[in-house]
Amino acid sequence: MNMVRHAHCGTAPSALSRIVRRPSRRREILRRLLPALLLVSLLPQARADIEVHDDAGRAVVLQHPARRIVALSPQLVELSFAAGAGGRLVATIRGADRPPQARRLPRVGDAFALNLESIVALRPDLILAWKSGTPPRQADTLQRLGIPVYWSQTNTLESVARTVQRIGELAGTPAQAAHWVRAYDARLAALRARYAHQPPVRVFYQVWAEPLMTVGGPQLINQAIHLCGGINPFAPLPVLAPTVSREAVIAADPQIIVAASPNARALDAWTRFPEVSAVRHGQLVLLNPDQLPRMGAHVLDGVAQLCQAIADARHMQPKP
Repeated sequence: MNMVRHAHCGTAPSALSRIVRRPSRRREILRRLLPALLLVSLLPQARADIEVHDDAGRAVVLQHPARRIVALSPQLVELSFAAGAGGRLVATIRGADRPPQARRLPRVGDAFALNLESIVALRPDLILAWKSGTPPRQADTLQRLGIPVYWSQTNTLESVARTVQRIGELAGTPAQAAHWVRAYDARLAALRARYAHQPPVRVFYQVWAEPLMTVGGPQLINQAIHLCGGINPFAPLPVLAPTVSREAVIAADPQIIVAASPNARALDAWTRFPEVSAVRHGQLVLLNPDQLPRMGAHVLDGVAQLCQAIADARHMQPKP
C-alpha cells in the first residue's frame, strides 16, 4: 500500500518498475493488498442483503429481493399487491380472492393445513405467514428447509401500513409500497380527525354467534371502534376474540350491535331482547365481511363503514 501512495507522490517510473520486477517485492505487495481486495469483494454482497424484523420479532434476511413468494392468508395477498409485489406471488391458500388477480394463483392449503410438498415444489424464496392463522408447525418445517418465513400479525391499524412497507422491502418494491403507505396514513389521519371528540356510543361487535364471541382489547377491530367514538364494553379482556355470555352483553346494554358477515340473518337472534338499546332503536348493523375483519388493503373502507354506522346510532339516541 505504501508503494502506491509514494508513486502518487512523485516516485520515478523507472524506480517503480525496478521494484515490481523483484519477485520478493511483488509477493510483499500482493500480501498487503490481499486483505483489502477480499474486503472489497465482500462489500457488494453485504449491501445486497435485505433485513427486516417481522411481527414475531425475528429478523428475516434475504440475499436478494424475493421473486417467488407464497402468501398464506387472504390479507397478506392483498397487502402484497398493495406493496407492488403481487406479480411475485406464486401461490396462496383457499379464500384468498382479492384482488381479482389473486384468483389465478395456485392453492397450497387453507388456514388449517398446508400442502408442504406443493409449496416446496414451487421453489419459494419467501413465505408470508399469519400468526393467528397459519399452522405454526408446518411453517416452522418450511423454515427448517431453508425458506425464509415472515410472520405477520396486524393487531393495529398502523401495523397494516408497516406490513406493506416491509413486504415492499423484502420484494424490492419499496417505492410502490411507500406510495400506498402515504395514501393509507393520510386517510387514517382524516378518519381520526373526523370522529374525534364525538359523544361515546356503546358498541357490541359480534364475531361469532354460537358460541358468542366478540373482540378484546388487543384486536384491531377494537381500535377501530375506539377511533369511531365507540366504547367496546369487552375491551378490558386481554385476548383477541373472547367468548362472552349473552347475559353479559345484555347487561352492557350496547347502543349498536354490529357484525361483518355474509349471512343476512347473523344478528336476528338479538331481536328477542327488546330491552337492549340497540334492538329497541333498530341498530343491528351488518358490515362488509371483506373489509374490516380481513384486515387487508381495504381495512379503512371497513373502518369508514363502521364509523358511519356508529354515527347513525349516535343520532338515534334520545336527547338527554
